[in-house]
Amino acid sequence: MLDPILIIKTVGLLGIIFIIFAETGLFFGFFFPGDSLLFTAGILASQHIFNIYYLIIFCIIAAIIGDSIGYWSGKKYGRRLFERDAGFFFKRQRIIDAEKFYEKHGKYTLIIARFVPIIRTFAPIVAGIGNMHYYTFISYNILGGILWVSLVTLLGYTLGGMITNPDAYIIPIAVLIIFISFVPIIIKIVKEKIKNRN
Repeated sequence: MLDPILIIKTVGLLGIIFIIFAETGLFFGFFFPGDSLLFTAGILASQHIFNIYYLIIFCIIAAIIGDSIGYWSGKKYGRRLFERDAGFFFKRQRIIDAEKFYEKHGKYTLIIARFVPIIRTFAPIVAGIGNMHYYTFISYNILGGILWVSLVTLLGYTLGGMITNPDAYIIPIAVLIIFISFVPIIIKIVKEKIKNRN
């Protein structure tokens, strides 16, 4: 059940495309393992299970459309939710913080967030809530989608072509990728705890 090769072979190319879309475009998609999925699919493409060109092109399109839907859902529904001041997560101040943050770092955040689990799901939603100009959003959304899908997938494809019997290494490498991708989040949590203690 946890074998990424079995999962990918079961869902096929369409399943991979949907998962990439869901992780970036649906609120509940944050738990999907986009990085390890793309990397594993790249390895399998090197074994001629997938066409690498179709894999990259359609996953890029899915990532871009997913982020766009996240943006518009945040713009249409997010502000109403946060303006209610309902609980810890949904406070009006968070809208103000989002607007200031995206005004200063937004376009770069949309690229960096692609490589960080959980963050890549909520970044476009917060961009919508923060009223980021759509031309700026879509420009960096496209750039981020191209870089993320291409780099991670081609990394798997290249490694799969360099080593013999790559199937044996997929699970440990996928676990390593998941760990590395969570490092920025771990560092941020540790810094916040140290700051709070001081």
